[in-house]
Amino acid sequence: MFSIRTNWDRTTNLLSEALARHRAAGRPLIDLSASNPTECSFDYDNYAIIRALCAPGVLRYHPDPCGLPMARSAVAGYYVAHGGQIAIEDMVLTTSTSEGYSFVFRLLCNPGDELLIPSPSYPLFDFLAGLQDVSLKPYPLVYDHGWQIDFHALEQAITSRTRGVIVVHPNNPTGHFTKASELAALNRICQSHDLALIADEVFLDFPLGNDTGGREKPFSFSANQAAPTFTLSGLSKISGLPQMKLAWLVVSGPESWKREALARLEVIADTYLSMNAPVQLAAPVLLEQRHRFQKQLLERVRRNLDELDRQLSTQKHCNRLHVEGGWYAVLRIPAIRSDEDFALELLEKHDVYLHPGHFYDFHREGHMVVSLITPEKDFLVGVRRAIESF
Repeated sequence: MFSIRTNWDRTTNLLSEALARHRAAGRPLIDLSASNPTECSFDYDNYAIIRALCAPGVLRYHPDPCGLPMARSAVAGYYVAHGGQIAIEDMVLTTSTSEGYSFVFRLLCNPGDELLIPSPSYPLFDFLAGLQDVSLKPYPLVYDHGWQIDFHALEQAITSRTRGVIVVHPNNPTGHFTKASELAALNRICQSHDLALIADEVFLDFPLGNDTGGREKPFSFSANQAAPTFTLSGLSKISGLPQMKLAWLVVSGPESWKREALARLEVIADTYLSMNAPVQLAAPVLLEQRHRFQKQLLERVRRNLDELDRQLSTQKHCNRLHVEGGWYAVLRIPAIRSDEDFALELLEKHDVYLHPGHFYDFHREGHMVVSLITPEKDFLVGVRRAIESF
C-alpha cells in the first residue's frame, strides 16, 4: 500500500530513548545540543514582529509563484550587505530551505540520479533525497589544522548520473567556510562534468573571528557566475525565526542556463503555491530583526567558545577542532569506547545531553558535537561535566 520511498527505518536509537526517559522522569537537563534559538533566551523585538504580521494586505490573495515582489526585494537587500546585487527575478521564495532543496532536486534529477554531499554534515539530506528518489554520494571534508574539501575524492565520486554538488557554507557542524580557491576548484569541476552547485548558506552570517584570523571574509555563492549555482538561505538562522517559514533560492550562472532554470522553477513553485501572505508582507521587518539577533548570538557563541577553550586548556586528553563559523564546535575525545556510550553516560549520570559524532557522519569514534548557543551558565556547567567525564 505504501511507497518504497517512505519505508524508513524508524527504530529509535538508544540515545533518543534515554533522552525521552530522562524528560519523562522530570530530571534536570543541560542541553548542549541546542539548535532552536527561540528556546535559548535571546531577546526579540516581540512588538515589531507581531505588528508586522498584522498588515492589512494579509486579507487579500495575490499569488505569485516566485514570491511577492516586495518580499523578494527585502531578500535582495539582504545580499547588498554581502556585496551582491541580486535581481528579484533571479530568486524563488520557499517556506524552508528543505523545500528549496526539494525544488532543486526535482529540477535537476531523474529518479536514481545522484548528488554529492559533504561528510561530515547534518543528517537532513538523506530524507530529502529519498523523498525525491535521488541518490546521495558523500565526498569527504578532511581535517589537517583546519577543514578542507578532498577534491580528489570528490572527483572520484562523480559518475554519469551525478547532477550536482552540495556545499554547506559554513558547514554544519564543522564550521568550515568554503575558500575562494575551493570555489574556483568547484567551478572547474562543475564546468568539466556539467554539474550544478547547490550552496546552503544558512549560517553565512555567523563567522567566528577568533578562529578565522581575518584571512578571508566569507563570500556568498549567490554571486557565482562561473557555474550553474543555487544558493539557499532563510530566516530560520539569519533572524533566529524558524517558526516564520520564509526561505529563498537564488539562481546564478550562465545566462541562458539561468533563464531556463528559473522558468522551470516557477512551474514547480506554481504547482504548490506554498508561500503565505502574512510572512511575505512581514519580510522586511523580519529580515531587519537579524541585526539585533545576530549581535546577541555571536556574542554568546564567542563567549561560550572562549569558556570551552579555557576549560580544555587544563586537559591533555581532549581538544576542540578548528571552527570558522556557525553555532557548533567539534570536540575530539579519547576513542576508548563509542561516542554514543559517552553521550549515554553523560545523560544518565550527569544530566548533560550532547550529540555523538556519528549523528553527523563522522566515520571514526572520538568526536562529540557541542552547541555554542546554549545559555552561558548552562554551557559552563555542562561543558565542565562533559570534560570531566571524557
